[in-house]
Amino acid sequence: MRSKKILAVLDDLMFTVKINDLAKRAGLTTDFLKSEHDVLERAKEQPALIIIDLNARCVGAIELILKLKGAVETKGISIIAFVSHVQGELKQQAQEAGCDMVLARSAFSTNLPIILKRHAAA
Repeated sequence: MRSKKILAVLDDLMFTVKINDLAKRAGLTTDFLKSEHDVLERAKEQPALIIIDLNARCVGAIELILKLKGAVETKGISIIAFVSHVQGELKQQAQEAGCDMVLARSAFSTNLPIILKRHAAA
């Protein structure tokens, strides 16, 4: 059975509260992490999902995605990232690094309940 935990890498308080609330409603627990080392270590526990804010100042998001998708033990974990809709180049870099889904901040916010329910059921 898959983990009922998600890892989230962000430093935006509004999204932190929203993700935490919606994850609880979907039956998931969320660990909010602020360092690349912590994410790489905790990802070995096979969370249901990793959420990354591509604008988070606490990590190098693209490098983190590359490391997660490049490691045998973590490459199968779904990674969903979000970014400002005007940052098309950053979105493309995340996709090329192996991110499973990259959404504009508004689309991420709108679709988050569905995304979390899907990963809770997986």
